[in-house]
Amino acid sequence: MPQLQVGIIGFGTVGAGACEVLLENRDVIADRVGVEIVIRRIADLDIERDRGVAIDRSLLTRDAMEVIEDPDIRIVVELMGGLKQAKEFIRMALERGKHVVTANKALLAETGNELFDLAEKNGVGLAFEASVGGGIPIIRALRSGLAANRIQTIMGILNGTSNYILTRMAREALPYEQVVEDAVREGYAEDPPTLDVDGTDAAHKLAILIMLSRGEAVPFDGIYREGIMRLTPDDIRFAGEFGYSVKLLAIARHHGDRVEARVHPAMIPKGHILANVNDVYNAIYIEGDFVGPNLYYGLGAGRRATGSAVVSDIMDLARQLRSGQGRVLPSRGYARPVRSHIAIQPMDELVSAYYFRFSALDKPGVLSRIAGILGDHEISISSVIQMGREVNGSVPIVMLTHEARERSAQQAIGLIDRLDVLTDRTVMIRVEGAHR
Repeated sequence: MPQLQVGIIGFGTVGAGACEVLLENRDVIADRVGVEIVIRRIADLDIERDRGVAIDRSLLTRDAMEVIEDPDIRIVVELMGGLKQAKEFIRMALERGKHVVTANKALLAETGNELFDLAEKNGVGLAFEASVGGGIPIIRALRSGLAANRIQTIMGILNGTSNYILTRMAREALPYEQVVEDAVREGYAEDPPTLDVDGTDAAHKLAILIMLSRGEAVPFDGIYREGIMRLTPDDIRFAGEFGYSVKLLAIARHHGDRVEARVHPAMIPKGHILANVNDVYNAIYIEGDFVGPNLYYGLGAGRRATGSAVVSDIMDLARQLRSGQGRVLPSRGYARPVRSHIAIQPMDELVSAYYFRFSALDKPGVLSRIAGILGDHEISISSVIQMGREVNGSVPIVMLTHEARERSAQQAIGLIDRLDVLTDRTVMIRVEGAHR
């Protein structure tokens, strides 16, 4: 059986997972591809630490150029992460006519177009299934299975760390800080987990999904991002009393030549399919104009799941090479990619229902003052929960509104937060799929 040589740059969690898949499932991989995929070289700064994979030590090197310059290596797998150095290694590999597989979501979201153009110029592939959703084959679904559709909506739980934190807070009524400590200790979160909990990680993934759905690069800095750090178990409990669950959602909706692109905590009805995605699992809900709604669910991170996605890209490239194609399929899934940026709809034009939690002094007339400001901004109240007991010297007042403009909601909260009867900043959560 013919062989295909691959080189790996980065032997951390994902790199070790990819090696584990290639070694343990080598027979089934060869049977499906018709080529034996062989690891020729692995580069990492630390080649002494045991990764739990039975690798021939002679394959290890501290010099990534040994992978990039090796004439027998057809596919370079970049799993080191980061931006500047990883981009340089990928660039050099592409310029040398090597195909590249990467899981580097931040790099692709922020500077991917340059690398995709370079891959096309050199007639090679740049594959990135592992960059979104771990083991969920969402990239391939958008590039192939749903390719005949105009994608109308993307809505997903794209960060397992945040989902784990919110799940624990909901189940056990634990404060955010305690759950984060547990998540770090149990290996579900970095220390500190900033990019996970502030929405940046999910925004990187959303940028890639939008690019695949439109063939255009979305300006990453234009994606609205808001994290989960200010949420409390009380917010999750109050949301439940209104009939909702709280999730960190990544949302894109296409409106002609503009797109909503936002990541933030959101309340979704308990009957919604995403409301029951818990712990470290991810799920991505997609609507196409012909296929209708689709849901993709699975482990969004982890050594084995992400390693599986990396190897699936290697296998896909190996199939194309074995077929004798002069050029591999376009990495973005578009034979004629659009060269302009997508216009992102300004966040203040969003129309949504809202959850507000006010921390107020227990005095007469507080509710009417708050309601008056909301009314002045054309925000009508759907439901109210007013606690009769003080919590840390304040009485929580919780409201659910009808749909309103984001600009109006922000202006109203800015005025309400200045009232002398409020003791803390207002907590606001947007509501998706609000009951009407």
